[in-house]
Amino acid sequence: MTDDLIPIPTLAANAADALPAGGLAAQLATAEREGRPLRIKLGVDPTSADIHLGHCVVLGKLREFQDAGHTAVFIIGDYTARVGDPSQRSKARPSVSAEEIDANAKTYVEQAMRILDPERTEVRFNGEWLGSMKMDDLFGLVSRSTIARLLERDDFAKRYAANEAITMLELLYPLLQGYDSVAIDADVEIGGTDQLYNLLMGRDIMPSYGKPAQTVMTMPILVGTDGTDKMSKSLGNYIGVTDEPADMFGKTMSIPDEAMPEWFRLASGLGHAEREAAITKLTNGELAPNEAKRLLGRSVVARFHGAEAGVAAEQHFNTVFKSKEVPDDIPEIAFGEVPVNEDGRVFLPGMLVEHMGVASGSEARRLLQQGSVRIDGEALDPATLELDPAQLSGVVLQVGKRRFLRIAADA
Repeated sequence: MTDDLIPIPTLAANAADALPAGGLAAQLATAEREGRPLRIKLGVDPTSADIHLGHCVVLGKLREFQDAGHTAVFIIGDYTARVGDPSQRSKARPSVSAEEIDANAKTYVEQAMRILDPERTEVRFNGEWLGSMKMDDLFGLVSRSTIARLLERDDFAKRYAANEAITMLELLYPLLQGYDSVAIDADVEIGGTDQLYNLLMGRDIMPSYGKPAQTVMTMPILVGTDGTDKMSKSLGNYIGVTDEPADMFGKTMSIPDEAMPEWFRLASGLGHAEREAAITKLTNGELAPNEAKRLLGRSVVARFHGAEAGVAAEQHFNTVFKSKEVPDDIPEIAFGEVPVNEDGRVFLPGMLVEHMGVASGSEARRLLQQGSVRIDGEALDPATLELDPAQLSGVVLQVGKRRFLRIAADA
């Protein structure tokens, strides 16, 4: 434990739930008295390849506990990912292959360490204990809950009332996640608000294994760049932790003004005092919305790429949007690198995914339909999916307001 600990109110800052009331304060007092750190658990299932700012809300809280001298236990749900978390689901989650899980787990750990201190993080895979669980042990686990208790879960209750299928695996998921807390002796578990039921299940079953019941803390779900829906790769309203600085800054500048206080609190990476000061100045008019958003953009970039990158990203933004110029330092490919299909045409969604950093073919189609794809500044017809390769010779291809690609002329 460190001598200069983060105070309890700050550790609980921005939390949506901290249960039971007074539980965390009591644990921290006991840990200080006994001279030992608390074990703070965060579990994630590697069901996709990358993490975004929405994931970083809980990772940032875990880092705060680290900075207060406590032990961060980051659990990769390589085993529970096979089951599928039913949280906030109206139907069963599609299964993910073992190969995908292994590949995703690697990127999750690498990207999470952009937030966490690797030297002070205990990384565990729940396949360690769930993969070797015997039938007798599994029977013992499921006997610690009831169907009635599981159906108290909101998403299960709605599906049950609608006569929609709920698989036995889905019913098992909260118990498996709860057992993770038993296996690693969690004192505190954190997660998003959509994880509250799963976190409480861990608290429920720990005493039956002779372990003190963990306290739980949930963090709000970050709204995406559209200011409406939660941040999601599938909705295209996300900022990935591996995005380029210019993309991070530009996407941040696109969020609605009313989303800024939430983003300052949950996504900026600023310290408690600095972010609250910015919100206060924004609210009372001391800080204009555009300047506040620029501060937010620089902060988001600095969190992952450093302060200098934040300043450079803002300068890039000024060049592109205020001066309406094409930046000098944009990526360039040879004409021969333009992908051509068997019909001798360029399939634009594939081009955007391969060379322009667009996440998927569906997102590329959405950008085309929105008129967000331009050639030398001219918007393409939204119905355009294919082009003659000659149309891309010696041009600048632009996606949205921030992504550019120069294509060399055909020799």
